[in-house]
Amino acid sequence: MDKNILPLSLCVLALCCPPAGQAQVSIPASSPCRVESTTFDGWKAERLANAWVTLDIVPQLGGRLMQVTFGGHSYLFVNPRYKGQYFPPSEGAVKGRWFNYGGDKIWPLPEGNEDEQHWPGAWSDVLDDGPYSLKASFQASGCAVHLEGPPDPITGLQYSRDIRLGNASPEVSFHAIMKNITGHPIRWSMQSVSQYNTSDPHNPQTYNHDFWAFAPANPTSAYLDQYHVRAGPADDPSFAVRNGLFTLHGLYLEDEVWIDSTGGWVAVVDGLTKYAMVERFRYHDGAHYPGKATVIFYTNGPSLRLNAQKMPELAPYNPQDTPYYMEAELNSPLVRLEPGESYTMDTEWFPTRAEDDFVSVADAGVIDQPLAASAAGEKVLLSGSFGVFFSGQLAAYLYDRRGVNLGVILLQRVSPLDLLNLHQVIQAPPSAVRVSLHLKDLQGIDRGSLGEARIAREGKGR
Repeated sequence: MDKNILPLSLCVLALCCPPAGQAQVSIPASSPCRVESTTFDGWKAERLANAWVTLDIVPQLGGRLMQVTFGGHSYLFVNPRYKGQYFPPSEGAVKGRWFNYGGDKIWPLPEGNEDEQHWPGAWSDVLDDGPYSLKASFQASGCAVHLEGPPDPITGLQYSRDIRLGNASPEVSFHAIMKNITGHPIRWSMQSVSQYNTSDPHNPQTYNHDFWAFAPANPTSAYLDQYHVRAGPADDPSFAVRNGLFTLHGLYLEDEVWIDSTGGWVAVVDGLTKYAMVERFRYHDGAHYPGKATVIFYTNGPSLRLNAQKMPELAPYNPQDTPYYMEAELNSPLVRLEPGESYTMDTEWFPTRAEDDFVSVADAGVIDQPLAASAAGEKVLLSGSFGVFFSGQLAAYLYDRRGVNLGVILLQRVSPLDLLNLHQVIQAPPSAVRVSLHLKDLQGIDRGSLGEARIAREGKGR
């Protein structure tokens, strides 16, 4: 075996000994996850943080996660109109107002006002704005907060949510629970609603023209175009399906689009700053989702209407009243809950880096340019562009024509804080025909693949 190829049993040990001359990557000094009381934009808040990421939670505002900060980049929209303010649900109900503070929260579906099996959502209520209690907990691997909301007699629901952060990565885990507090059966879907800031980071007075959202399109979609425009122009140029991927290129126009994606993830990419967020969820095959949608994207902006002459026009607007944000909404199936019964929804967030030529999401990160491998003799050039979810080291798994693993070659160290542009030559035996790129984290755990490629050799096809 070539001296540069390590047997599988030696891979974990080799993580401690990076190849000579390897470029430095941004790996923060390790520190335990912590929870501390703080003030966030004028609100009393609790901060959940490790060396990678900071989460600011305001329990009073319906248990909202108000901001996620990674590498100095803040992802979520916070409405400047309401900073530091709180309006109890009773005030919103009486005045028929909805107080959009921003951030990330849990909502029920379906929406509507036709009967008790729909949630109005047009004004503040207990589920959206009721104060939550918060309790912190600590483990050797990280820390968490448990948020408990008040019971809502109108929907019959009570929400709670656990938000967890480990010590060694920026991954954020959510465990949301909806409970039937009534004495009769009820049927609801639970929705994770995340409002992303779409203002231009260099000029906040205008919107970000290079802001994107993605989700796998369903090849057997129930929707004609593999998506359904629920609100806004049906031919909105923001939306497209390319190479099996639903793509939203954000414009400053109000619209809402439903996708019956089965892929279990959405990705939000800021092409100006090169920061991205991947939200993962569990798709339940055969379950009934509200309107068949597993994912909804909503873009805030001016809306079309008919004037007195029945002519279409944009409704009067200004950015202060119509701020720049986009919602990424993940839906659970519609479930029947017996009295006292609960349903849980688990999701994970992975902040990372990405370009606006985004291709897909893999186990270990995002793909901007897929892995390619070209050989000249025993030298193989590996190339591709990625953003990773964990710090650690890349490993190239080599396979022959029979699928037998020939060994593992350790490559460069990587970090979620850095864009990964792979361009590395390795030594591989002539029998190697396929390579798979894996990421091993700092503890030596294999976090999965970033892609596979056939090795293209001179004078031979792939």
